[in-house]
Amino acid sequence: MILPSALLMPAMRTKKQILKGRFTIAAKHHITIAEIYESDLLNIDKAVAHYEQAADYYKGEESTSSANKCFLKVAMYAAQLEQYQKAIEIYEQIGTYCMDNTLLKYGAKDHFFKAALCHFCVDMLNSKLAVQRYEEMFPAFSDSRECKLMKKLFNAHEEQGADAFTNAVKEFDSITRLDQWNTTMLLRIKKTIQDDENDLR
Repeated sequence: MILPSALLMPAMRTKKQILKGRFTIAAKHHITIAEIYESDLLNIDKAVAHYEQAADYYKGEESTSSANKCFLKVAMYAAQLEQYQKAIEIYEQIGTYCMDNTLLKYGAKDHFFKAALCHFCVDMLNSKLAVQRYEEMFPAFSDSRECKLMKKLFNAHEEQGADAFTNAVKEFDSITRLDQWNTTMLLRIKKTIQDDENDLR
């Protein structure tokens, strides 16, 4: 396979560093390659493969926070490509890691929120059970705005209320801005409510 010229140098450097057993440097080269695939070549599958490789190298070197950054990229794209189970596993793993770490504890709720959204894209009941599990594991999640939003969304879904769903999201967004990824997932979930409403007509 002929590599685009932008990838030749990082790919050659990666091989060299692996042969020398310098996995952290090799991981950085894999991230460079992933970023080229991501932004210049628009090949998400290849970008994900390189982020995964980088994460594995970092994990092997016990650089957990660097590995997690790469895994979060993998989860983000996995969910966008509707590979929800893969995304859920990563978000739950990182959420669990964060909740046990004093410095990262605050961020755990975001990972559990993202995992819950991925569950919801597949099945509302699964998401409800997952949220209950996150609350048991990490009691601080119960008081978070993210958890309260999920519960409002469950109610809206059960009552087939697309308007209630929209209002809950708007209210949340007015205080905590939702990023593009969260918005995409929420729109997918809202579509299932609208489809259910249309089926009942």
